[in-house]
Amino acid sequence: MVAPPDTAPPDNDVLWARSLQYSHDGSPALVGVSVAVRQGEILALTGPRGSGKTTLLRCLSGQLRPEGEVWFNSVPVHTMGATARERLRRDRFGWIGPEPQLLPELKVWENAALPLLLAGASHRAAKNATCAWLDRLDIGGLARKRPASLTRAEGQRVALARALVNEPAVIFADEPTAPLHRAERALLLRALTTAARSHEVTVLLATDDESTAAVADRRLAMLDGRLAGAAAVSSAAHDTPEGQAACSLSA
Repeated sequence: MVAPPDTAPPDNDVLWARSLQYSHDGSPALVGVSVAVRQGEILALTGPRGSGKTTLLRCLSGQLRPEGEVWFNSVPVHTMGATARERLRRDRFGWIGPEPQLLPELKVWENAALPLLLAGASHRAAKNATCAWLDRLDIGGLARKRPASLTRAEGQRVALARALVNEPAVIFADEPTAPLHRAERALLLRALTTAARSHEVTVLLATDDESTAAVADRRLAMLDGRLAGAAAVSSAAHDTPEGQAACSLSA
């Protein structure tokens, strides 16, 4: 049975969207996409470049306002104004993309602390919380460095710390491993999934890489702005003690 418009989704879905339509300069980017994501789930969105993965993440996170419905914890994101959606992104969501986009004039800890500082946290509280996350991600020793001195892999870990520091309900990860070599990619994915499992964070992971998608609990394939199919995947990290332990990432 199809729910009537603007009827709240099931309580166990942290994100729920129906019939999303979005166009870029008249070219369809999303065509009737519906998706539901459970709390604590890692969902991989797969498909080639241009299939609509990034647009879907941006619509679900409130960066874009599509036609259709987007709900977060039974709250209608699609009816929010720009200020409310910006507050939602700042307070409840984290984002990591293919490039870390760190501010060169700020130290590593300051870059990672930006969500807390922008939300009004004190300098001391923001620094303490951020350095704790940098330690969990095995980059605590980089806290006082500048972005120019970091490797690509270190920069992506700083971006991950920034996505996690405000204890978000959902992290949107848009091709976060794309610029990394295989070993670096594995380390970042381990950091992301371990943090998500230990803190019950929902993750939407957009990727065209099969090994990256393999860490997810479930995947949705996209093609030409549509969902092309869905398949549940087993996640070894979800079943291992490491996935259930506190977030300590030392090799």
